[in-house]
Amino acid sequence: MLAQEEHVEAKALKEQGWSISAIARHLGRDRKTIRTSLRPGHAPEGRTRSTDPFARFVPYTTQRLKEDPHLQLSVLLREVRALGFASSYQTLTREVRARSLRPHCEACAGVKGRATIDIPHDPGHETQWDWLELTETPWGETAYVQVGTLAHSGKFRGSFQPAKDTGHLLAAMQEVIWNLGGLTKRFRIDAMEGAVVPGTRRLNAAFADFCRSLAVGVDMCPPRRGNRKGVVEKSNDYLAQSWWRTAEVATPEQAQASLDAFCARIADARPRADATVGALAAAEPLRPVPRSPYPVEVSESRGVSWGALVSFDGNRYSVPPAFVDATVMVHWRVGDPGFEIRSMTGEVLARHRRRPKGAGAAVRLPEHKAALEKAVLAAFTTKPPCRRKVNRPPSEAARALAGELIHPEQQSLPMVVDLRQYEELMRRDA
Repeated sequence: MLAQEEHVEAKALKEQGWSISAIARHLGRDRKTIRTSLRPGHAPEGRTRSTDPFARFVPYTTQRLKEDPHLQLSVLLREVRALGFASSYQTLTREVRARSLRPHCEACAGVKGRATIDIPHDPGHETQWDWLELTETPWGETAYVQVGTLAHSGKFRGSFQPAKDTGHLLAAMQEVIWNLGGLTKRFRIDAMEGAVVPGTRRLNAAFADFCRSLAVGVDMCPPRRGNRKGVVEKSNDYLAQSWWRTAEVATPEQAQASLDAFCARIADARPRADATVGALAAAEPLRPVPRSPYPVEVSESRGVSWGALVSFDGNRYSVPPAFVDATVMVHWRVGDPGFEIRSMTGEVLARHRRRPKGAGAAVRLPEHKAALEKAVLAAFTTKPPCRRKVNRPPSEAARALAGELIHPEQQSLPMVVDLRQYEELMRRDA
């Protein structure tokens, strides 16, 4: 019999004057089927499944998933097939999903599947922190952005860093605090890299001392409940989708400048209740930032170019020409106007004054410039380039060495002594 859709189509075509044969060809049906279906008073039959092949396996499946809510269906498929289930894995997953046979596991569900509510935050009470990892960057290296968000107003700022160790974390947090305009009473983090001893929920010594110097308390999210710091999580998502996806940047310094401009011009203008994020943040009672920054020392490895220059913060600084194509360490203290370039053994190679980030300056110390010019001039020569099509067969010396290689046994034969000559000498002496 025809399905409902086919019967509607056949009836409409019949009214339009189509012949039975034409309708049959159009629907791919037999002419007798079409003729019977179009008789007056004939109603099409709906397609129904006569039996439910999975019904008898429902009790067993329910019991097994009740015993183990995380049982993989590929494992369950082997069990029910031994009981006579003949359908595919896709059929099993569809039936389990359609019948809601797998029980809900609250411990593994996170936020999904349960009620949530926005947690109110008092003004000036909490700053939430988190790393935002950007794996695909125009400069080809993973970038880490330390994002700090005021929990009450939603104002956030970020700092690009090349690594997530404690030194870079503390340097980034101080930069973000300055850009936020002040300090809250408490910080909220999760098991954040650089702040917590790996594998524990204890603050590492440097991060703890940093928080003591600022007189702020630290709250850690409960295990597997990172959504407790949902304000900064939302900031990270907004930052990645609204800014990073379309940011036209080529270097970390350009990305930092673009992020700062985006936060001030667009992110702070987002509406919040009857005001904006920026207006709410301006009204928060934040504590002033200490004038003297926390003494964080940071080191980063850098390669030396053929011009004896080291790239740092969007500028290039000189080193002695002996370190061309080598790897050196850039070492600085947060808040200091200068920095050092050291060898991998710790020897100080140069001290420079920092230029503004992303300025594109090339800074050469006079002694480095003189040494580089001397090295370059010493490498000059007036000799013409070697001819490429000359005839130079192996010399006699080379042939002699080749003969030693071809007949090495001649060099290692033992000395042979003729005893008859020895006897002749003995008789003469007698």
